[in-house]
Amino acid sequence: VQLQASGGGEVQAGGSPRVSCAASGRTSFYSAAWFRQAPGKEREFVASIAWSGINPYYADSVKGRFTISRNNANTVYLQMDSLKPDDTAVYICATGSRSNHYTYWGQGTLVTVSS
Repeated sequence: VQLQASGGGEVQAGGSPRVSCAASGRTSFYSAAWFRQAPGKEREFVASIAWSGINPYYADSVKGRFTISRNNANTVYLQMDSLKPDDTAVYICATGSRSNHYTYWGQGTLVTVSS
């Protein structure tokens, strides 16, 4: 299984980039999620979604600003709105075969938010 993340870059505060995660090698999972790791900090959960595309779940820090979704081509998206400098991090996608258990991890894509 390979998870290829893309869509990162530098954006200004208030911007609305979208990062993508394309899965290959396997086309059925229980769920997918996005995590992030800021410089000098531990990795933290951002959002998850069932592989069927239902039941999105968000960390309090991004609720109302980020939207996770999945299309029929095995790609998971994270739409990020109203970005803040504190959202600067490497965004990492993951998939798993059971609830809250992620087996496969992508390499991440860096999002830098400038004020």
